[in-house]
Amino acid sequence: MLKIGISACFMYPDQERPVFGPKTLTYLENDMARYLTKIGVLPVLIPDIEDSLLHPLIDEMDGFVFQGGTDLAPEAYNEKPIGRWKGDPIRDKYELKLFDLALASKKPILAICRGMQLMNVYFGGTLYQDTDTQLEEVLTHRDADAYDFLYHDIQFTADKILEKIYKDDPNHRINSVHHQSVKALGKGLEILAESPNDGIIEAIGYTKAPEGWVMGVQWHPEFSDTLKETVINADTLYEFFLSQVRSLKSDQ
Repeated sequence: MLKIGISACFMYPDQERPVFGPKTLTYLENDMARYLTKIGVLPVLIPDIEDSLLHPLIDEMDGFVFQGGTDLAPEAYNEKPIGRWKGDPIRDKYELKLFDLALASKKPILAICRGMQLMNVYFGGTLYQDTDTQLEEVLTHRDADAYDFLYHDIQFTADKILEKIYKDDPNHRINSVHHQSVKALGKGLEILAESPNDGIIEAIGYTKAPEGWVMGVQWHPEFSDTLKETVINADTLYEFFLSQVRSLKSDQ
């Protein structure tokens, strides 16, 4: 059984909530849970726990997925908030530590949406806090009403891993549910895909690991069933990630 460690989303104390009002909740979004769960694959939500318990848990995982969710706090990349987008510094601290441990483990990493932004910040990159207001002539990349029905074209970087694994896919479109995006690319990272209409970076890879071993995508493959064949096949990406995980397991 492959064990895939998943970074947690946080929901903080809220006395208006009918259950667990005074408590912090850590959770896995259900479409993500369905996307990651395959025969022989066990997703494991990694809680925010002390290092003495966290480190042995990391050792037990075979790969890692960093899921989407709330914004990164601008302070994580040495900026001040420009508006209402304050982010989540508590989750940032937890996930940056988790990413550090995952990277040190030399096991495959797939970072999704916020996860890709976190990956970029981890390597010293920065973000547009709000793409719509900080860039001109940019596509709408997030619509609260359309949500995972919103999509646009994608262009894979020639001769890089995503172009290779999607060479037989007739679609060149992805869903889009993000208002923040990569501004300055982090050290040791390369662009794997862009939005051809406005140049927004849609996928990145870490160049100091084997090809595709540490990769981030800005779209939500776990939401792809909403649009079905309109967008690229989400299973192609996950099966590639699992092939990397299996290759490591077979060498042990």
